[in-house]
Amino acid sequence: MGHNAVQPSTLMSDFLRQCGGYAVIDGGLATELERHGADLNDPLWSAKCLISSPHLIRKVHLDYLEAGANIIISASYQATLQGFEAKGLSKEEGEALLRRSVEIACEAREMYHNIGCKVSWDATGNGEILKQRPVLVAASVGSYGAYLADGSEYSGIYGDAVTLEALKDFHRRRVQVLAESGADIIAFETIPNKLEAKPYVLISVGFLQAFAEILDEEDIKIPAWFSFNSKDGVNVVSGDSISECASIADSCKQVVAVGINCTPPRFIHGLIQAIGKVTTKPVLIYPNSGETYDAERKQWVQSAGVGDEDFVSYVGKWCEDGACLIGGCCRTSPNTIRAITKALSSRSSSATTIQF
Repeated sequence: MGHNAVQPSTLMSDFLRQCGGYAVIDGGLATELERHGADLNDPLWSAKCLISSPHLIRKVHLDYLEAGANIIISASYQATLQGFEAKGLSKEEGEALLRRSVEIACEAREMYHNIGCKVSWDATGNGEILKQRPVLVAASVGSYGAYLADGSEYSGIYGDAVTLEALKDFHRRRVQVLAESGADIIAFETIPNKLEAKPYVLISVGFLQAFAEILDEEDIKIPAWFSFNSKDGVNVVSGDSISECASIADSCKQVVAVGINCTPPRFIHGLIQAIGKVTTKPVLIYPNSGETYDAERKQWVQSAGVGDEDFVSYVGKWCEDGACLIGGCCRTSPNTIRAITKALSSRSSSATTIQF
């Protein structure tokens, strides 16, 4: 499904309807890349594989599709033009890598449908899901803190020198390139504060509309989602109110879903409720495993996490709270997504053979 197929206001509602009311987002990318042998000890993190091993990225996308994902997220979370420049790449080479991140995900989707991969659950929990279920490709845009590679996307503290205008300048061209990449939706992820939410809104409304003017004969509008992160279940990690941040997202017509990612599962319940009070847009949640990220050692502290069974035990409650797009973030795996797919399949109102 290209992003010019439908307007932002209807994309997500149509997509969810064709998924049966609930959709599955994929799981951790870096976790799986490392499991396949990638060394991600680099400021570019998973985006390093766009240069060194794109075949591994495609493999991970396929693994998540086979596990039942309806949405796969590109390997562009930590891919920035500034980060590529620091590696000695030109602006043109950096832009090509941004586009390549989406192309790889689209290739994985095409391969999945062409080879007829299957997963193990249907609406009754037995048998096989229909091969041609809807699949969206989301172009990931990580926060400024992700570019800094110092863990500040988990604090939202950038310093006084980082202003609204500076953030707009930082994100502008990257978002323009991804808007033109062929993705179905842009995923603004792990947003740690309201300051960073604002340039996303301005970029989404202003620059994405400018892109639509370039192709005005098709009147393209690029939809997006906003997902914030929290470490207390009340506020985003900077201490800004989740309600205020979600309200900013709600104010942008380009935004078709609002939610939470990379947050411990135990905090999700209250966050869904808070978001639901300020927006009627679909709520998406893809938590991490519950582990804590150590920015100094650049690794996750495993003792704090939950296993797949414990993770998936939350899914029913999240649906009752109002979430309708559910997946996993850091330290989750295809096994996690397979279990979420099974848990959601019994809630889906219908199956479909319509392909996006």
